[in-house]
Amino acid sequence: MKNDRQSKILEIIAEENIETQEQLLERLQARGITSTQATISRDIKQMHLIKEPVGQGVYKYAVSGNRTRLNFAEKLRTIFRASITSIESAQNLVVVKTMPGLASAACAALDDMEISYMLGSLAGDDTAFLVMKDTESAETFCREIRDML
Repeated sequence: MKNDRQSKILEIIAEENIETQEQLLERLQARGITSTQATISRDIKQMHLIKEPVGQGVYKYAVSGNRTRLNFAEKLRTIFRASITSIESAQNLVVVKTMPGLASAACAALDDMEISYMLGSLAGDDTAFLVMKDTESAETFCREIRDML
């Protein structure tokens, strides 16, 4: 149902200039898909749709050029949350323990997050080492990750 609705949304915005969620909802209903404005809003966010100008102060929904990268980044973050078993810091190093085989996925997720104070990462099977700029950055990072988990 969700996939069908989102496919129809992509069809609709490709065929015509849709300025508002209400217009999008009307077009979906005309195609036999019942939904709510709140659901459409979530779909727009999930699909990374943007509003782009079409001229004369008018905007329309369009697919973001970063959509694939953003979807991939979110999937990596989900893997990251599910894979970590512990995290500790020692000076400017952070040791991340993961479920077996998931350390490289955790590092890929971290690398994609573009953390300004992380200098690099190295993954084994179930352990990842992260090099931070300083001890304070390592401690802050560990605290943030524990809060996230």
